Amino acid sequence: MVCGKLEIDILNAFWNLTEINEDVDISIQDIVDELANSGIERAYTTIKTVMDRLTAKSILVRYKVGKKFFYKAVMDRREMAMESVKVLADQFFNGSYTQMLHFIENECSEFLVG
Repeated sequence: MVCGKLEIDILNAFWNLTEINEDVDISIQDIVDELANSGIERAYTTIKTVMDRLTAKSILVRYKVGKKFFYKAVMDRREMAMESVKVLADQFFNGSYTQMLHFIENECSEFLVG
C-alpha cells in the first residue's frame, strides 16, 4: 500500500497519540494539533481530506460518538512498516527480501553509517 508524505505524517501523529492509550478517541483536530506540535502546519480541511482518503484505503476507520467523528488506525507503526517493506520488495525485487537487502547493502551504504 502506497502512502504519500502527508498520509505518513498523519499516521505518525496517530501512532504518537496512541502510544500511551491505544483506545483513545482521535479527532481531526487532534491530528491537526499533533502535526502543528511537530512543525507541520496544514489546514483542517486538508487534514480531513487526507484522513478521508486513508479511510477509503482502509488504513483508518471512522466512527461516530454523539455528534462527533473519530478515527482509529487499522495498523500500528510496526505493521505498517512491515507492509511497506513487503510492497517495496514486491515492486522492485520480485518479492525477494534477499535481493532487496543486497541492494541496500551495495547501493545505500552511505545511509547505513551511524
